[in-house]
Amino acid sequence: MSTTIIAAGGIVMNPKQEILWIFRRGFWDLPKGKLDPGETIPQCALREVQEETGLTQIHLNEIITITYHDYFDNYLNTQVTKETHWYKMSIQDLQNGIPQTEEDIEKMEWFSLDALGIPMQHTYENIKLVIAAYLKSE
Repeated sequence: MSTTIIAAGGIVMNPKQEILWIFRRGFWDLPKGKLDPGETIPQCALREVQEETGLTQIHLNEIITITYHDYFDNYLNTQVTKETHWYKMSIQDLQNGIPQTEEDIEKMEWFSLDALGIPMQHTYENIKLVIAAYLKSE
């Protein structure tokens, strides 16, 4: 039997129609994180994206998809299913942001839709599913 952990994050689009990617532990990823007690899933998505990227004035839009990822959590000493809720997000002004180094985020980069092949070559299968769901919804 596994424990379920709820997480949330998003695809952030800037005014130049670029998507924000973070680079962590050798892979391109999208900002996300675990739900805190008393927090709603949309609140978690916004908070985690703000914490991991340093972006401000993020607008939360509709949900894109929910992904599931199974792994063994050494801290909890149990099998875990992470259920991640992914949202469309946008910012109205161009921002560089600040990568949250405490979360091992080495850098952040904005990629145009035409250049998504670059981060997609070195990302997780679930992230590929999120991007596909996002592109299908546009």
